[in-house]
Amino acid sequence: MLLHVRRALPLFRSGWGVCRCPTGSHPVLTRSAHVRGFPAASASDASLVLCSRSTDVYQNLALEDWIDANVDLQKRSVLLLWRNRPAVVVGRHQNPWTECSLPAMREAGIPLARRRSGGGTVYHDLGNLNLTFFTSKKAYDRRRNLKVVTDALRLLQPGLDVQATDRFDILLNGHLKISGSASRLSRKSSYHHCTLLHSADRSALSAVLRPSCPGIQSNATPSVPSPVANLVDHAPTLQWEELLDAVARQYNTEFALSALSTFINPEDQSVFPGLSEAAAELQSWEWTFGKTPKFSVQSAIKLVDGKFSGTARLHLEVKNGVMESCGLDVPSDWIPPRLSGELSDMLVGERFCRHRAAAALTAALRCESGELHKRLHKLCEAVLSAMG
Repeated sequence: MLLHVRRALPLFRSGWGVCRCPTGSHPVLTRSAHVRGFPAASASDASLVLCSRSTDVYQNLALEDWIDANVDLQKRSVLLLWRNRPAVVVGRHQNPWTECSLPAMREAGIPLARRRSGGGTVYHDLGNLNLTFFTSKKAYDRRRNLKVVTDALRLLQPGLDVQATDRFDILLNGHLKISGSASRLSRKSSYHHCTLLHSADRSALSAVLRPSCPGIQSNATPSVPSPVANLVDHAPTLQWEELLDAVARQYNTEFALSALSTFINPEDQSVFPGLSEAAAELQSWEWTFGKTPKFSVQSAIKLVDGKFSGTARLHLEVKNGVMESCGLDVPSDWIPPRLSGELSDMLVGERFCRHRAAAALTAALRCESGELHKRLHKLCEAVLSAMG
């Protein structure tokens, strides 16, 4: 494949800004390539710095998997730079109901995505830079990758105290997290991705990164809460453009490369055949929620109606996001035992999802009237609230 190079274009259109390099430096990221097919390696340097034009979380996660599956990483290394519109991304083996506030996300219109790598849950927005280092499995070295980031930051802002940890996070001033890591190793290839908080919305991050449902018991991988900070909180003059340029420059320095930036559009099916289908799979309920490790829910439900006050107990077993069994123990003087049994049966086989469960319970409400209907409605609402 031929690589057709045009004159320099602004760095990262679609909101990335224009690259401005420090005085006297030679721009690394101000050269771009128009690609009709994936960029071919030159004889002298098989490395690439790829810059995604997309800010869609599903497209960019699918792009990672596409590169891992379709590029010969035995012969070339790749650095992918990308960012997303607001989104929450959980790790491959995590439970979204314990990791994030699904009601708050629905209200704010923030999507949920599950990546194929492990690790913890992260909040993405346009103030967060994502970096993915692709190599052969043999060359996989997370510590060296993080050194690219910390060295770039020190060169830009010598006063910043940034250090990589044994958990492969990057801390500012010894305790404020500005970057987290995750990775995926295949038989021959690997990729390691990390975040870098430049100017993310920390209030949105705090609002969405809290549990949806109490009472969940699971062996899913939990996130480790940490205090976070933005780089601009401690280096107000640090611009996006110089950060991107410094990271790409340091990548070349650390690995003795001479990679130029190539701008890519994951939506281009002529370049990335099959990527849109992969993005659709990542967006599906079956992947996002259905891949959650098996878990159980035990919840106490307060029942109050006039002088009556009691407690119902809900026990659910959920596998592949579907309720396998349901136990609903309700005081007999609240509703007849037959009704609590019917409600339990209606939930078995349904997704652990408020909307699907509500549709299943509607039939029970239609069959009752008067005071019993009112109490049954309160019980159904309480059961649904236990699902986040």
